[in-house]
This record gives sequence, C-alpha cells and structure tokens, in this order.
Amino acid sequence: MSAAEVVEILLTGEMAEVHGLMPWSSNYTFLVTVAHNDIRLLAVYKPARGERPLWDFPHGTLAMREVAAYLVSEALGWNLIPPTVLRDGEYGPGAVQLFIEADFEQHYFTLREEPAAVFAYVAAFDVITNNADRKAGHFLKATDGHIWVVDHGLTFHAEPKLRTVVWEFAGQPLPEAIQVDLRRLQATLRDPESPLLSQLQRLIAPAEIKAFRQRLSQLLRAGHFPLPGPARCVPFPPV
Repeated sequence: MSAAEVVEILLTGEMAEVHGLMPWSSNYTFLVTVAHNDIRLLAVYKPARGERPLWDFPHGTLAMREVAAYLVSEALGWNLIPPTVLRDGEYGPGAVQLFIEADFEQHYFTLREEPAAVFAYVAAFDVITNNADRKAGHFLKATDGHIWVVDHGLTFHAEPKLRTVVWEFAGQPLPEAIQVDLRRLQATLRDPESPLLSQLQRLIAPAEIKAFRQRLSQLLRAGHFPLPGPARCVPFPPV
C-alpha cells in the first residue's frame, strides 16, 4: 500500500476502536484502529486537547506540527516519518499517524552501532525543522528494516530550539544528495503557488514559516552540519 493510500485511509476511515493510552507519552496518546472497507490500520492518535501545556510552544499546536513535519519529509522524498494526518477523532481534532510495528527495545543508541545513511538525513531534517526534542527513542526500526522517526510535536518554533541526541555529524560536510534535496525544497517554498506552502500556512504561524526558510538557507550556505551551541542542546531524558 502506498503512502498516499495510507494517508487517504487515515483521513477518511472510521476510527473504529480506541485501544487505550500509549505508555511513556507526556501527552495523551491513544492506539486506535482506523477502518476503511475491509482494511484496518493501527494508528497513533494525539488529540490536541490532550497536549500538556508548555511555556514555549502555543497550546494546542503540537498536532499540527506533527503533520507539518510529515509533509516536509514527504516533499523532500526522504520517507522518514510514517504517514500522518490531521483529523477529528473521539477526543476531538488531532494528529493520526500510522503505527509502526517495531522492536521497541531498540533506539538510536543501539541502532547507530550499524551506521545507516538515514541518520544524516534525520540530522539535517532536525536542523531545518528546529526539532526541540529528538530523543533516541524516537527512532523505530520496523520489521522490514526501515528506520522511521516519530514524535515531531516540538518542531518549527521561530526561535532556535534544536535539541537532539544526533550530534556525531556536527561540523561534517553536508552530503551532496542531501543538498540537492534541500535546494529543491527551497525552490518549492519560494513558489507562492506551491501546494506544500499552502498546507504549511494552515498548520504553522507565518513567523515559523519565515524562520523555517531561513534555517534552510543557512544550512545550505554553511554546507556542513552545525556544531552544538552554548545552550542546552540535548533533550532530557535522552531516550
């Protein structure tokens, strides 16, 4: 099943069952079944009303940031984030993301023992989306071997917020393949008729879109991954 087909089912299918709360989540996060005809998909449902208030992110916006991150990943062609949509559910509107069957004992600190190209892509993605909370446990190795990243509610803030466990690329040249994709994204965001830009404008604030463009330009101009700054640059807890 293609990502587009999964997105359509997540958007239009019936939220047939709410199985309960997911463990270890700081916000209300439910495992649900979304059904469409004879297709049933497990998904993760994060209602906006279940978000814990934060001092630095506007309340009720985390679900929209999850969807914005997915759209940017797809626009880049990087396939980093499971299909994610914004829709209504039993507890109101929220983000609904395809559930990934994975070995949940594994995380970034175990997976990086077998270096994979995807880690550099995640590092670049977190820079441009200003990810304030990239924990090791956000990396999921699916049963087919594909590595996904999840939990993108703390992204796209207009002020510098980058906090991540992925710092081993710091100061290294940005791979040419990543630069090519970022330049293509940059051109897309400059097009006022771009569907991606239109979608982002419905999800994040104008100042956040402006800052997103600036981070993208700065990374391309630098040509290398940034170094950690003097402020706290690793999330807590790291896993």
